Amino acid sequence: MPKIAIRLLTLAMFAAATVAGPMVSVAKAAGGDTPSPPSDSGKAKKKKHGKSSSIEDQKFLEGYRAAYATIYDRHDYTSAIAELKALGRDDVADVANLIGYSYRKLGDYRVSQVWYERALQADPNHVRTWQYYGLWQLEQGNRESAQYHLSRIKQICGTDCAEYKSLAMALEQPAGTGLVY
Repeated sequence: MPKIAIRLLTLAMFAAATVAGPMVSVAKAAGGDTPSPPSDSGKAKKKKHGKSSSIEDQKFLEGYRAAYATIYDRHDYTSAIAELKALGRDDVADVANLIGYSYRKLGDYRVSQVWYERALQADPNHVRTWQYYGLWQLEQGNRESAQYHLSRIKQICGTDCAEYKSLAMALEQPAGTGLVY
């Protein structure tokens, strides 16, 4: 396929995505307001003092959903960090990922990176963390690392998932445009 045809196709896809973007819920890209269950990495997990898992804990879910709304509805990242940390479950990948996202939105990339890595330690296949960390890489000018994150997302959920499409679209933007995702 000639380069011009590829460029026109890319432009058309970008334009369609831009028009359709407002119709897509932020929750879809962010993964929803309910944390996903921890991945089963084949290792037996110990229960802490007979407590139920955080995913089944109604108080945890209510706190998580409130913090989620603080981030995506009110864009109050500082308050969201406090709410997420107050849950006492930053060992859950969804929680650590949202803390990392909030720090990134506040411009604290060093601390954000720590939380993204903590999320991936909790769940190496947490696709939203690979997406958000890939966007972090782009904001830092690390296109090769962002490309690696995209390949990890492809291994986990293929090329049709929202996380893959989001990071792929961001990678299509010219380097040095200073975009913040």
